[in-house]
Amino acid sequence: MEKIAIITDTTADLTEEFIKENDINVLSFRIIYKDKEYKDKVDITSEEVYRNFEIEVPKSSMPSLQDMEDLYKKLEEEGYTHAIGITLSSGLSGIFNGLKMIADEHSKIKSFIYDSKLISLGEGALVEECSKMIHNNKSFDEIVKAIPEIRKKIHLFFVVGTLDYLKKGGRIGKIAGTIGKLLNIKPIVSVDDNGVYYAYDKVRGRKQSLNRVMEIAKDITKNSKCRAYVMHGDAEKESKEFFKKVKELPNINNAFYNGCISPVSGVHSGPGLAGLVLLEE
Repeated sequence: MEKIAIITDTTADLTEEFIKENDINVLSFRIIYKDKEYKDKVDITSEEVYRNFEIEVPKSSMPSLQDMEDLYKKLEEEGYTHAIGITLSSGLSGIFNGLKMIADEHSKIKSFIYDSKLISLGEGALVEECSKMIHNNKSFDEIVKAIPEIRKKIHLFFVVGTLDYLKKGGRIGKIAGTIGKLLNIKPIVSVDDNGVYYAYDKVRGRKQSLNRVMEIAKDITKNSKCRAYVMHGDAEKESKEFFKKVKELPNINNAFYNGCISPVSGVHSGPGLAGLVLLEE
C-alpha cells in the first residue's frame, strides 16, 4: 500500500488551511537581515518585510539542507513509502537541486522531485492537483506521469510596482533592458520554459498593465475553461478589484483570492505586485 507525501516550499503561496487539511510538507525559505535570520512564513510575515524595506532590504536563501534532511527522516518515521516534491523554479533558486540530492540519499522512500519552472500559485496549483489525485486514490506512477501535462496548462503573469527589487535580487532574467522609468513602461512579467522571468508584454502605466493582464486572461479563457488564482504583494486594494473582474470572465470555473505572497517572494518583487495564475481545466 502506497503512502504518498507531498513536499513543497513557502513560495507556493498555499493557504494555511489547505496545508493543514491536506498534510502538505512545506519547506521554509530563509530571509537574512544583517543581524538576524528568519524562516519564511514561520518567523516573519510579508507585511513585516514590506514595512522594513526603508530600513533594510534583506537577502534570501533556499531552505537549509538540514531542514530537508529532517523532513525526510520524519517522513520515514511516519511510514511514507513515496514522496512527490514540487519546487520553485530552478531558474530562480537552488531548492530543486538541494531537495533532489537529499531525496536520493533516502532510498526507503521512492521520490519524484519536480522543478515547477514556476513561482507562487503556479507552483501551488500543481501541488493542489497532486493532492487531489492522492485523495482520488491515484497511484504514485499515475501522478508522476500527470504532473508535466498539468504544468503545460498553467499560465502565470504579474506586474510589479518597480523593477528595482527584482534587479537587486538578481532575479530580473530576461526583463533586463525593459526598464523605462521616464516613459513609465510596465512589463507584464511571466516565466519562460526555463523558469526564468521575462517580459511577456510591455505597456505604459500601472492601470494599463493590469488592463493588459485582463486582456491576456480573456484570450486564454476564450477557448478553455480555467481555474483562476489572484495574489498580491502589498497591493491589496488593486488586487481585490482585479479579482472581481477575473471572476466575471465567462470561462472561469473557479476563482480564488489567495491574498499576499510569501515574505521571501516579497523580498524580490518589492511592493506593488498583482498577479494572476490560470489553470486550464
